Amino acid sequence: MKKFLLIIAFVIVALLGTTAYFIYQSQFGGMNAPSNALLVLKPYQHAGSWVFDDMRLGLIKEPFIAGIPEIIDKMVEDIPNAGQGFRLIFSANPFPNYEAKLVWTKKQNGGNWYYCEKYDIEGWLCPAMYKYYGKAPKEFYAKAEAL
Repeated sequence: MKKFLLIIAFVIVALLGTTAYFIYQSQFGGMNAPSNALLVLKPYQHAGSWVFDDMRLGLIKEPFIAGIPEIIDKMVEDIPNAGQGFRLIFSANPFPNYEAKLVWTKKQNGGNWYYCEKYDIEGWLCPAMYKYYGKAPKEFYAKAEAL
């Protein structure tokens, strides 16, 4: 009987530990966290707006809206033919030579608002951001480069 109770106790502890691990991962971004510290998208203009594709996540012509296109316009001013596509490097952590820092201001409509002091523009990142991050980063750092 003692052996049976010991086995049951072990199973319960193992299940609780596994459950706690998955709750921690989902709350703190581990399960949805990017595998790289720096992420790269290739935004381009389509139908008068900036969009991007990420086939591995099922995002096709995902639009940037509500202030983010204006931030992108500023970032690509010196990139010839940026509308045909450019490299957007971004991270939740600072990296060498980043151009713009966006600071979280509030959550709204499933997305999050960020303020870019450099351009004095606030922009909204839609819930697609959660495909890259388990929770909304407090800051984003970004750089635009020609392809």
